[in-house]
Amino acid sequence: MTYGYIRVSSDKQTVENQRFEITKFAQSHGMSIDGWIEETISGAKSYNIRELGRLLEKVQADDMIVCAEMSRLGRNLFMIMEILSLCMEKGCKLWTIKDNYRLGDDIQSKVLAFAFGLSAEIERDLISLRTKEALERKRSEGAVLGRPKGSRSNKLKLSGREDEIMGMLECGITKSEIARVFGVHRATLDAFIKMSC
Repeated sequence: MTYGYIRVSSDKQTVENQRFEITKFAQSHGMSIDGWIEETISGAKSYNIRELGRLLEKVQADDMIVCAEMSRLGRNLFMIMEILSLCMEKGCKLWTIKDNYRLGDDIQSKVLAFAFGLSAEIERDLISLRTKEALERKRSEGAVLGRPKGSRSNKLKLSGREDEIMGMLECGITKSEIARVFGVHRATLDAFIKMSC
């Protein structure tokens, strides 16, 4: 089986660009995508609570996962290395398009996995550092950052999930289990239920 894996970080981003790249890549290599996994979630979230985790559980030897780039898998070196290691253990191939990375069972794949993961982490750290420096400069210039004091955001982490949450509560699922499903702290779920449901 060949799977196309697509991840975007927010609802504002579109999956279509990644889908187009993967489809074009598959056609140029005489492959067909047997299944698509699409999700809108931060790459900082553990792959275990993402659709990617479920995919990694079911892949078998000689299956293949194709994604647009290595950063779609995760946001830090250790997570990427863990995912690649799991693929290697299962004998599953992983190909990325932009990075031109091909995971197999050879030593070259393992070395490249480390190098790509390390460079991705360094790049994210540099972006984070530049962002912090820019915010500090703005603060020193007297700019007020963030929402006005005392105001609340209209969009919450669980916005749009009210019906699902109420349905789960009615089925007798505990709040702790619901919080785990949505990847939030129990206190976050409690506050959301009080405000919204």
